Amino acid sequence: MIEDGISNDIIGCAINIHKIFGPGLLESAYREFLYFDLAEMGYTVEKEKVMPVIYKKVKLELGYRMDIVVEDMVVVELKRVEHISDVHIAQLLTYMKLGDFRLGLIINFQSKLLKDGIKRLVL
Repeated sequence: MIEDGISNDIIGCAINIHKIFGPGLLESAYREFLYFDLAEMGYTVEKEKVMPVIYKKVKLELGYRMDIVVEDMVVVELKRVEHISDVHIAQLLTYMKLGDFRLGLIINFQSKLLKDGIKRLVL
């Protein structure tokens, strides 16, 4: 699965960013750093990508935005919270279903060790 290699690169970039800056920055800063690093690696990266909802053949813009989408294959939700909760998992699963993504990552930059703050979801 191509997404596995992409997710490995995403996680590697995120760990490097966390080693440099630690857990204290705003979520938006981590998003910019991750976007920059992935684009520099040659990936097609979109940030704050709008996720419309189709209801009865009508496309509705309801304000849903995915933090980062890489190669139109992997959706990444960035967090800065005490712990990843069921609500965060449900949010990512919803984006994955609506956008037909097979792989998603939640990365919680507030974790002391970033590897403990990563949740990988596969549909």
